[in-house]
Amino acid sequence: MKIIVTHQQGVALILALLVVSLATLLAVAMTTRQQLDIARTANIIQGDQAYLYALAGENWAKRILFRDSKNTTIDSLNEVWATLLLPLPLPGGVIQVQLEDLQSRFNLNNLVNDNDQPNWPAFSVLQRLLMVLDLPPELAAVIVDWIDSNNEPQLPQGAEDNAYLAKTLAYRTANRPLRSPSELRLITGFDTDSYQRILPYISALPTPTPININTASLPILRAVVTNLSEAEAQAIVATRQNQPFNSLPDFLAHEALAGLKIEANNLTVSSQYFLLTTSVQIGRGKAQLSSILHRLPHTVQVVYRAQNTEL
Repeated sequence: MKIIVTHQQGVALILALLVVSLATLLAVAMTTRQQLDIARTANIIQGDQAYLYALAGENWAKRILFRDSKNTTIDSLNEVWATLLLPLPLPGGVIQVQLEDLQSRFNLNNLVNDNDQPNWPAFSVLQRLLMVLDLPPELAAVIVDWIDSNNEPQLPQGAEDNAYLAKTLAYRTANRPLRSPSELRLITGFDTDSYQRILPYISALPTPTPININTASLPILRAVVTNLSEAEAQAIVATRQNQPFNSLPDFLAHEALAGLKIEANNLTVSSQYFLLTTSVQIGRGKAQLSSILHRLPHTVQVVYRAQNTEL
């Protein structure tokens, strides 16, 4: 049987095929977009879950610190809070938390007193720290001028507004305590290398803080004790690993400190400020939380929190 297709029938067949093709393309596009929307929504949900788990890690750290304060009057690297935990499993992911004593570092805001004058003992400590790190000690004066409220350089080699207004992108000194160590990147004399070199040894805490000699690193120990050699600092670290110092007199009696000048008023064996770093991954969602915790007699408060979430 012979089938004859007329011109009109051929046109109709082609149109039908075009309609079917367009419908198929639209269906594929809608399905693809729906799958992308579902995946994007899942990523957002997983990112939110990761952040909530990070907050849970923060609450856990607060409990650990509060419980520690009830059990001991000193803080050392031998305690539970200082232990670096391996990643812990979660439903669909992992969490890792790390606590660090911020009073093991030099608080840059110690450089200026409440009367807006340089704190000379703290200034000397920072100068020695800079020299230990092979950085110019003159940078200490520049930081003081960044913090104090006046616009006149109080120290030789300081820098006030005139040094910053001359830059291509002009700005002024902060004339207030530092809110974050990252502000050093704005201060004249600091570049990426010098900033990265000093960053592990500094903090910018809201209140004056002494340095905890039970947790201080080798460079910090050499900064707080005039003319302390690296070998003597290592001897102090070896001693406290076996038995942390229970008091400042115990520390001052160490044989490595014989005949050396020490500003004991700037030292302590306990701490109130801690840095918590929390990393969480749930599926493809990631959350990183940095929190500064302030331990008080009856509670532990969050004074700063920065979030970096990846989807």
